[in-house]
Amino acid sequence: MAKIFVDGQEHVVDDGITIIQACEKVGVQIPRFCYHEKLEIAGNCRMCLVEVEKSPKPVASCSINVTEGMVIKTESEMVKKAREGVMEFLLINHPLDCPICDQGGECDLQDQAVKYGKRKSNYHEDKRAVEDKYMGPLISTNMTRCIHCTRCVRFLEDIAGTNELGAIGRGEHMEITTYVEKSIKSEMSGNIIDLCPVGALTSKPYAFTARSWELRHTYSVDVMDAVGSHIRIDTRGNEVMRILPQAFEKINEEWISDRTRFAYDGLKYQRLDTPMLWSGERFNKTDYADAIAKVAEILEKSENIAFITGKLTDVETMFAAKSFLKKLGKGYTDYEMKMHGLQSKFRSDYLFNSTIAGIEEADHCLLINTNPRHEAAIINARIRKSVTHNKLSTAIIGPDIELNYQCEKLGQDTVEILTKILEGKHPYCESLKNFKKPMMILGSAMFSDAKSNTLHKLCKAIAKKYGFISDDWNGFNILHNSAGAVGALDIGFVNSSIKGKKSPILKDCDTIILFGADDIDLSEITKSKIIYIGHHGDKSVYKSDIIIPSPAYSEKSGTYVNTEGRVQRTTQAVKPLGSSRNEYQIILDLAEAIGLQLDFSDLLSLRKSMSKAHNIFAEENLLKLNDNKIDLDFEIPKVKNQLEFSYPIESFYLTDSISRSSKIMAECDKTNS
Repeated sequence: MAKIFVDGQEHVVDDGITIIQACEKVGVQIPRFCYHEKLEIAGNCRMCLVEVEKSPKPVASCSINVTEGMVIKTESEMVKKAREGVMEFLLINHPLDCPICDQGGECDLQDQAVKYGKRKSNYHEDKRAVEDKYMGPLISTNMTRCIHCTRCVRFLEDIAGTNELGAIGRGEHMEITTYVEKSIKSEMSGNIIDLCPVGALTSKPYAFTARSWELRHTYSVDVMDAVGSHIRIDTRGNEVMRILPQAFEKINEEWISDRTRFAYDGLKYQRLDTPMLWSGERFNKTDYADAIAKVAEILEKSENIAFITGKLTDVETMFAAKSFLKKLGKGYTDYEMKMHGLQSKFRSDYLFNSTIAGIEEADHCLLINTNPRHEAAIINARIRKSVTHNKLSTAIIGPDIELNYQCEKLGQDTVEILTKILEGKHPYCESLKNFKKPMMILGSAMFSDAKSNTLHKLCKAIAKKYGFISDDWNGFNILHNSAGAVGALDIGFVNSSIKGKKSPILKDCDTIILFGADDIDLSEITKSKIIYIGHHGDKSVYKSDIIIPSPAYSEKSGTYVNTEGRVQRTTQAVKPLGSSRNEYQIILDLAEAIGLQLDFSDLLSLRKSMSKAHNIFAEENLLKLNDNKIDLDFEIPKVKNQLEFSYPIESFYLTDSISRSSKIMAECDKTNS
């Protein structure tokens, strides 16, 4: 610890931190442009100058560490003149186009010019002009405004790991560019828009559609993957205008993926807003009450009923659907993404047990049949952060992929390699013995085959043998790629049959109700009645007999569980479209039409019933890892047959009904394919 004096006040701070960090800790704000707490220090802008006793001139507070007894002045006359000089210098070439700049109202340069700048400039020379650069369909550029803070360059180099931006030229001729005109291919490129302190980099899809002061902010949770990033949904009227990250250190820090940020336009295209019936030739609009009556009639006559939920389905819907079938006394439930072998009495058997923040504690990471860049870009960024700063070593088993950090490739024959590791016959085994906190990450592709249960046990046996699991550490991790997966496992919705009967083959079911399940294979379904309850006219709609619209995640409050087991809730930002009803309300109306009495009557009572049946849902934003336990009571399996694996995500930009309906995501897929 070090004792310092800031503006005459004595404070004790940690040794080794910079002056700007120390001042923030004691509540003194220092202006900055290039400094960002998540990026490497550059010291470019000099806006953070402060006076340090015995120093003949102001010093850059972002690059100088505090020392014992240091006396710092942040509001002296020397500091005031230095900041005015820096601001005047930055504005020499900056265009005076604030009224037409898309960054207006959210511009750091604008704000700090008002607070720290002079009222007039000594420079009257012509301003320079810089040609705008092409950076793809997501980022709009006006490089004449650029002040060369290099935040964008450092983000892509340090955090995203793609090294796609840099500076050319010197002095007045310096420019930030992609070197050759091409689209930035990072899955997290949109974050440089937030980092840019001026209007040089702005959102191309959002450009000139709204002003910041026109928007209403709603804090919610992302459902585009299983990470559960905290987001802010900005709306005007009943339209989502943009989505921004909300800082949450335990999950997404300050970042979100490009799919999370830019797929929002998919919320207004290909939407279902009125019930429809298939006449044999076309869909005809119908009344909601009539649609409910027809579905109720079909269910009463059916013997084999299947309720299938999709990637974006919330826990309330699944719990209500399961409760309905129990009262009905027949049917079975399942999740559209196959998860063989993941049902367990211990939640830790199917969670990301190290936690996302816990990746930074690990000293080794073994990736098995997963591509975290596409399945969970935020988790991949955290792995890269640990590789870069904590010297985390990584290895990968499975199909060959390109990662943005150094990774030892052990081979593609998953079964053979894992068997050799368990038997101690693989060269990699010697390396494993040296790690204190190793972690393994199993991708969801591992559980798409009926033999996955055996492979799951094989990985757990390796985890037990080589110290991936200990009294104070659980490095056994499942990486899910869809928001509804963990919730479905938590309430026993996956491959669950009412009253213990064997679940029928899907094609043998009389009636199939799909809750937004668009990635399920319906090619062999010929005789079943299919009812689709969802918000987009995506893949499954065209096989349906009855369609009932429901709200998207931005139009309702729903519970989701992220891949690490954290219970989270979305918040309603806009009103549902047309005749859309919440799924639980549709189920209540079906129950009333059939004459069933459920244990809940509204959202509040539904959540109480849900919490009573599964106590993990009693608290929001709760992370409960089942006391670090994993089911290790099994015989070590032997896998004889070769299993073929392929990654579940073919295109990072097109993974669900919302992103597939997005024009922005379609353009990104076309540009980056």
